[in-house]
Amino acid sequence: TVHSVLGVAKESSSDGGASSIFAKLFANWTSALFYIVAEVYSSVSVGILFWQYANDVVSISQAKRFYPLFAQMSGLAPIVAGQYVVRYASRAKDFGESLHRLTWMVTFSGVMMCLFYRWSNAYIERTEGGVNSASAFGGEQPKNKKKKEKMSMKESAKFLASSEYLRLIAALVLGYGLSINFTDIMWKSIVKRQYPDPLDYQRFISQFSSIVGFSTCIVIFVGVHAIRILGWRIGALATPVVMGCLALPFFSSILVGLDSPYRLKIAVTFGMIQTLLSKTAKYALFDPTTQMSYIPLDEESKVKGKAAIEVVGSRIGKSGGSLIQQGLVLVFGNIINAAPVLVVFYYSVLAWWILSANRLSELFYARTAMMQDSKKKK
Repeated sequence: TVHSVLGVAKESSSDGGASSIFAKLFANWTSALFYIVAEVYSSVSVGILFWQYANDVVSISQAKRFYPLFAQMSGLAPIVAGQYVVRYASRAKDFGESLHRLTWMVTFSGVMMCLFYRWSNAYIERTEGGVNSASAFGGEQPKNKKKKEKMSMKESAKFLASSEYLRLIAALVLGYGLSINFTDIMWKSIVKRQYPDPLDYQRFISQFSSIVGFSTCIVIFVGVHAIRILGWRIGALATPVVMGCLALPFFSSILVGLDSPYRLKIAVTFGMIQTLLSKTAKYALFDPTTQMSYIPLDEESKVKGKAAIEVVGSRIGKSGGSLIQQGLVLVFGNIINAAPVLVVFYYSVLAWWILSANRLSELFYARTAMMQDSKKKK
C-alpha cells in the first residue's frame, strides 16, 4: 500500500529530465525517505523473516502443500489494504491527509505482526517443544542449529560464488527483481500520465492492488496443483514465461506511440494486464518454488546462503533495475523514450532467468532424491 501511494515520487522521472527528477526528490525528501524505508522493511524484513520462519517449521514433505497456501494468505493483504485506501485514505481532502490515514494503518499492521509472531512461537513451544522440533522434521531432531550470521555484501558475494546451487537461486531472485522493476516503472509512468492528480493515481493503483490480491487467491489453487502434480520445474519456469509473453503487446503499444488519449489508454490496459498476471504468477508460483529450493540444502548452506541472497539478490534486483532505468533517463530524457533499449534489457534478463531456473531444477531434484534416500537408510 505504501508502495502504491508513494509511487508518485518514484514514477516522477517520466515527466522531465535529470534536473527535474533530482529537484522533485529533494523537494519531497520526507516522502522519498518514507518510501525507501517501507520498501526495505516490506521486501527484506517482513518477507525474508517470514519465509525463514516457515523453512524452520515446515518439512520438505509438507512444503508442496503449505507453501502455496502461505502465498494465498498473503494475497488477502493487497485486497484489504487496497480497499482501505480506495474507500478511506484516498477520500481525504489532500494527499498529506491521505498519507496520515495510511500511516495509522501501517502502524496498526506492524503491531499485529509482532503479536501474531509471538503467539505462534508460544503455540509451537507449548505443543511441539519449539521451532525445529522433532515433529516438524518428520521425527528427526536437528543437531545444533546455527544462528543466522549477518554477512556483508563482499562476504555474501564470496559465499554465493562457492556454490552453483546458491548462485542459481540468486539468479532467480535477481532476475525477477530486475524484470518486474523494468515493466513496473514503465507502466506506472504511463498511468501517471493518465491520472496526473495524486489522489486519482492513488485510487487507481490501490484498486489495482486489490485486483492483484483477489487474482492471487484464485490462481493459487492452480499453483498448488501445478507444483504438486507437474513438479518444481514447471512452477519455476511459469513466471518468466508468462512475463515474457505478456510484455510483447505492452511494449509494442508503447513503441507505436502515446500521442493520443486512445493509445495511452491501450498502453495502460496492456500494462495493467501484464503487471497483474506477472505479480499473480510471482505470488502463486515463484515465491513458493524459490523458498522450496532452500529446503534440500545442508544447515550451513541454508543459513548462510539465504543470508547471502538477501544481501545480493534482493537488493541488487530492485536497486539495479532502478539504477539502469535512471541511467536511461539521464541519456534519453525520460523512461518512455528509452523503451527500445529497455526491451533489450528486459528480454535478456528473462532469457538468463529461464536458463538458470532450468539448471536449478536439475540440481533441486537431485538433492531432493539424495535427501530422501538418506532418510530411508536411517
